[in-house]
Amino acid sequence: MTKEELHEYQPLLTKGIGDRRPPKLPNKTLLLAASSACIGGTFQYGYNISIINSPTVYVQNFINQTWAERYQTNISEDLLTLLWSTIVSMLTLGGFMGATIGGTLSMKLGRKGTLLTNNIFALVAALLMGLSYHTGLYELLIIGRFLIGITAGIAICVQPLYLGEIAPTAFRGTMGMGTSVFITGGILTGQVIGLKELLGREEYWPILLSTTCIPALLQLLTLPWFPESPRYLLIDKGDNQGCKKALKQLHGVADWDRELEEIQKEKNNLTGFQAKKPWELFTDRSFHWQIVTVMLLNMSQQLNGINAIYFYADYVFKQSGIPEDKIPYVTVGTGACECITALTCGMLIDCLGRKVLITGGYILMSICCILFTLALSFQDASPVIPYLSMVCIFAFILSFGLGPGGVTNILTTELFTQTARPAAYMVAGWVNWLSFLFISLVFPFIVIGLQQYCFLVFLVICFSVVVYIFLVVPETKNKTFVEIQNAFKSNNSKDHTADSGRTTLLTTSI
Repeated sequence: MTKEELHEYQPLLTKGIGDRRPPKLPNKTLLLAASSACIGGTFQYGYNISIINSPTVYVQNFINQTWAERYQTNISEDLLTLLWSTIVSMLTLGGFMGATIGGTLSMKLGRKGTLLTNNIFALVAALLMGLSYHTGLYELLIIGRFLIGITAGIAICVQPLYLGEIAPTAFRGTMGMGTSVFITGGILTGQVIGLKELLGREEYWPILLSTTCIPALLQLLTLPWFPESPRYLLIDKGDNQGCKKALKQLHGVADWDRELEEIQKEKNNLTGFQAKKPWELFTDRSFHWQIVTVMLLNMSQQLNGINAIYFYADYVFKQSGIPEDKIPYVTVGTGACECITALTCGMLIDCLGRKVLITGGYILMSICCILFTLALSFQDASPVIPYLSMVCIFAFILSFGLGPGGVTNILTTELFTQTARPAAYMVAGWVNWLSFLFISLVFPFIVIGLQQYCFLVFLVICFSVVVYIFLVVPETKNKTFVEIQNAFKSNNSKDHTADSGRTTLLTTSI
């Protein structure tokens, strides 16, 4: 740092982080920047998870018709199922690929630059899926779903990075909840757009699948007006003036200086450190418990039973006497329930803290697993039981949205400093997408083998996560990234000392 820069930062460094002023409401520009990042980011992920459900029968009819025209014979049932499963699962494969390249792109192009570039995949995907029917090429659906999966994988990796790095410390939790809010908002929007009153009819399914271009265009039109991540500008690029300009735009002229102070302290703390590669997080003992925590939380986010709840939802709704043609509207209710809970979590997270919400969410999910198992076991015992099952479904979704659904991504941001954060998100993305693929492949067999008792498996998973969080994960509310890193140092130091002791003993014995 030059003498001029040192003189410029001196007033900030002498104040100390202990002199934090009471937080005000987030700047309007900050909220608009977060919304722009999310609408073309994780909104796409949620939207493309749910949008594919509505036209299932219509797309299968299209594949059958195309096959007959090409080969003058009807496609077999097994092959049709295989092709449809391939179309659906391409999102997972693309997501894994996106998570693999997302962290690297975020370091080369910046957080904002990566999000903007990411829209290219979404626009090409929308074009291919929209043209599939008119060209008679169902292969375009496979390619399109793969590309939109890449979009989702990059978004889940990079968008939380951007939100966590532009947010002031006092509102980092609320801002980080944008990831969860827009995922659930995307799921709900896809459910609503897929209703028969809108684009859920057979003649509209190519248009329905191509509507994924709309969020991409909205982000391309709005995000360029907002700045790059100030942390990326100062710590990764050394752009002092760019960082100050971004902070003033995002936080206001009156509040930018205290955030600059924190960023500068983190930069000084990271002097001499290079950006980490994903595999280096596993060999660096200073990140041992952080990477274990992130992997466990992302794995459990897919394996905690939320997919099982949605699987059983239609069955429970039918048992409750809801007409089959009305079930899609009740399903929209489940999406709205999760979306509202994510918004509620966003309002509570900086008040109650991360640890309370995620632990409480998993405890409530554990209780719901027990109650839902009992309700399904005695489904025919009383006319009231199916309605109790419906209550369990909504309670489980509320519990998931209140804690695990929203807090997991925020913790991935907060448990790592600037040089390790992109690599941590790559690892989190790999674990998340592989767990998603695993549960998609294995879950049907679990249901067939255990039936309603499958929720006892999810009970064990949820309760195990509660114990781990209680024993290992510190509260990160209102702490800087450096303070959070220091909170893990004692555990990592003990772990390293224990390993050293074991190594010495082994060497002596030999």
